[in-house]
Amino acid sequence: MQLFDPEQTQQDIRHIPSDRPSHHSTATEIEQPPAHPPEPSPASKQGFGPVLQNRRFLVLWGGQIFSQLADKVYLVLMIALIASRFQAANQSISGWVSGVMIAFTIPAVLFGSLAGVYVDRWSKKRVLVLSNLLRGILVLALPFLLWISRDLRSVLGLPVGFLALLGVTFLVSTLTQFFAPAEQTAIPLIVKRHNLLPANSLYTTTMMALLIIGFAVGEPLLALADTLFARWGLEGNLGQDCVVGGAYAIAGLILLLLKTGEKAEVRDRDRPHVFQDIWEGILYLGKNHRVRNALIQLTILFSVFAALAVLAVRLAETIPGLRAEQFGFLLAASGVGMGCGAFILGHWGQRFANAQLSLWGALGVAASLVGLSLSTQQLVLALLMTGLLGGFAALVGVPMQTTIQAETPEDMRGKVFGLQNNAVNIALSLPLALAGVAETFFGLKVVLLGLAAIALAGGLLTWYISRTGKTSEKGC
Repeated sequence: MQLFDPEQTQQDIRHIPSDRPSHHSTATEIEQPPAHPPEPSPASKQGFGPVLQNRRFLVLWGGQIFSQLADKVYLVLMIALIASRFQAANQSISGWVSGVMIAFTIPAVLFGSLAGVYVDRWSKKRVLVLSNLLRGILVLALPFLLWISRDLRSVLGLPVGFLALLGVTFLVSTLTQFFAPAEQTAIPLIVKRHNLLPANSLYTTTMMALLIIGFAVGEPLLALADTLFARWGLEGNLGQDCVVGGAYAIAGLILLLLKTGEKAEVRDRDRPHVFQDIWEGILYLGKNHRVRNALIQLTILFSVFAALAVLAVRLAETIPGLRAEQFGFLLAASGVGMGCGAFILGHWGQRFANAQLSLWGALGVAASLVGLSLSTQQLVLALLMTGLLGGFAALVGVPMQTTIQAETPEDMRGKVFGLQNNAVNIALSLPLALAGVAETFFGLKVVLLGLAAIALAGGLLTWYISRTGKTSEKGC
């Protein structure tokens, strides 16, 4: 296995100013200001500093902020549209929302791997830009679609306007399947290998912050936009659509400035059938134990959090002073914990091997779940345990994502991240279906202890395999 990616090294030479001091400098040359900064000391390479000085990463990060903010507010927009246009008086909104969630989930299962294959074949920048601009156009087209469908007869008992919402949601989710692997494959193209951990930590911190901010300010932000547009005589939820669609469009425009430095010959060479490409990705995971182990760890982590999302409702119901509908406080605590963990990891995580961080994280996740099983009657302790759970989860998620990026060759990254998206979406779907049933039969405490055992077993197993593998590079 190669310890360094020669293509990445060549890209760094071509697109990043050389930071190596010349060994043949004369006295006159030394007196003059150097053309390029000297090699930074090891201490200065730690943390977020080098990443935040990377202009190409800042462009990608800026695009992520607006794109993910739009993702988070999109669901709030759908709920607002359903409540104002389709939900009848005294009718539960759950059925309508479930339809939207199904429309959003199906493309992730169907197209995750295929999207990854095509991301390897296409320009990453082009995929990032077009996926955002097209999502923006789809959202901005919603008012027109709802207007032309307002007088049409129902189809299969559903309003045509609601079917239009489902269609737009399906298409937005399909484009997201292309954006996600393109974003992940772009990071190692523009960030040096030794800075991947803080880069991913910054991405995770931003994602958690936007998750909390999006759901917290989404409704008032959309309401404010509608109020402003109403003053200008523009009705029909046009302001809400402009907020979400505009955020996607801004992300696409920002990403127009991105320079990935990817090689055209890597994309333009003859390619086999797409399903053969997917099979090659599966074979690669079978051969590279570190990437495979990282994928397993991430799958287990997402399974635990998907189950927790279901169990949090029951947990909130059992805690005195908390109602079932306030389960979001528990999930928000885990999001805050994960953001803090990722931030700390970005500053000091480079001092440790990724496998070591993942083992500590798995042990911490298991311990937090055990503590959570003992916190069903104490609000403060439950919030503390869910916060710690999120913090330790960052120690698993960020290093494992970094391992996949660093260990996977450039022409395989799209396929691998596509397979990762499929595995993660399955990991999210099964616990959502099984966690509630298991809690009914076995009780909340037993299910939480079962999740702790799964997290612990997965962490120990992947750590053992990584220690007994043929390669043992520090930091992976």
